[in-house]
This record gives sequence, C-alpha cells and structure tokens, in this order.
Amino acid sequence: MTPDVLCERDGELAVVTLFNPDKLNAIDAAMWRRLEAVFVELDADAGLRCAIVRGAGAAFAAGGDLAEFRDARADVDSALAYHAQVGRALDAIAACRHPVVAQIAGPCVGGGLEIACACDLRIAGESTKFGAPINKLGFSMYPGELAGLLRLAGPAVVKEILLEGRLLTAREAYEKGLLTRVVPDAEVAAEAQAAARRIAAGAPLVARWHKQWIARLQQGTPLSPEELRASFAFLDSADYREGLAAFLEKRPPRFTGQ
Repeated sequence: MTPDVLCERDGELAVVTLFNPDKLNAIDAAMWRRLEAVFVELDADAGLRCAIVRGAGAAFAAGGDLAEFRDARADVDSALAYHAQVGRALDAIAACRHPVVAQIAGPCVGGGLEIACACDLRIAGESTKFGAPINKLGFSMYPGELAGLLRLAGPAVVKEILLEGRLLTAREAYEKGLLTRVVPDAEVAAEAQAAARRIAAGAPLVARWHKQWIARLQQGTPLSPEELRASFAFLDSADYREGLAAFLEKRPPRFTGQ
C-alpha cells in the first residue's frame, strides 16, 4: 500500500486520513507535501464547516518515516528543505479557517504529535501515548515544528517531553493541556464525529472569526481601533439575523455561512 494522505467529504465535514498503516502511519516526505496541499484546498472550500484528522488502522501517527532520513537529511541544506516542508504542512493545518478536530487513537508521537497540536481540538482514547523521544535518536526538533507544541503546552511541558523523552499517557497529556478530551478507546471516532457535528451546527462565520481572533490575540500586541471595529463584522451577516430570529422563535437556526 502506497503511503498517502486521504481526504473524504461527508456533507459539511471533511475527514483527512494519514495513511501508512504498515508503519503505524509514519509520515514520509510525500505525505507532508500532500498534507499541506489537502489543507490549502480545505481552507479555500467555503462550503466546509469542520475537518477531522485521523490515522488509518491502529495508530494516529508514529512520527516521521525514519527510513528516509539518511537520504532526505543527508546535510544541512537537505534537512532545511525537508523540515521547511514539514513546517508548511503544520502551518496549513493551523491556518485553516475552518475548525480542525484530531481523532487520536494509538500512538501519537513525533510528527504525529506535531500534527495533533496544529489542530484546534484533540480527542483521544484512554490507551493513547504521546511524546517525542527523539533524544534517543540523536536529533533535535526543528524550531518551526517545535513552535506549535510550545504554543499549546508551554515551556515546562515541552521541556519534560523533549528532555526526558518519555511517552505520556492520555490522562497525563490531558492534565498537561495537550488534549481536549479523553474517552474510552471504543468511543474516540464517535466523539470526534460528535464534536465536528456540534461545530458544524454553529454559525460557520463565527467559528472562523473565533479562530482568527484567538490567533491574533496570541500575538500579544494590542488590537488597533480598526481591528476592534472589525470584530463586529457579524452585525452585517445573515447568520447573525438568523441566529437571533431562531432564538426568539424557539426553533433551531439554519445557518448558511452568509
């Protein structure tokens, strides 16, 4: 089976599958390129309301494909090119204007952990393991990949993960802020779907605006008067009028993304 990143549409949802089951979905260079392309396409899809990222078979993703590292990272220039592509794929996930839910079952290690951290919500099974034990492999995490993990977990947790190189249990990962929810293994897919459906039932413009403003506020600089005014763009939207009307009429809203 050829490694790939698959994308299937289910109405207003998209399901993105990391597909390399013979290697626990280890991600090779071609998969990183494909992952970027998939999320660039999803970002441009105005009809989409949420995406789910999952792994094929028994793992989310067990990291990068180490078998290609000797050639793909033979020198500094090739290593820079390789990891710049990884960084672009992670940025494409994080920058997607639509919410992204990680459906995590099985190992979520190295590059898999980086992908999960780029998503907006992370729902994991109780037996899942998390970490990046690359100190045992003799290489460090590329700063462009480290940034997403650092933003999510903070320096203390990142130092624990990278300096000790041990794998965290799902419960530990949740307690340290890496996960949104932990559920029984058999319920991971159903809970990820349920979360995506809840997101899709809301006003899509609002979800996109919330992602936008959260990212902007994390920059740590004050909002300009123009940005503060822009935060009320919803006043001119049909979905805002529909949401108020539905509330007053005691009926479910029918949002159109307009």
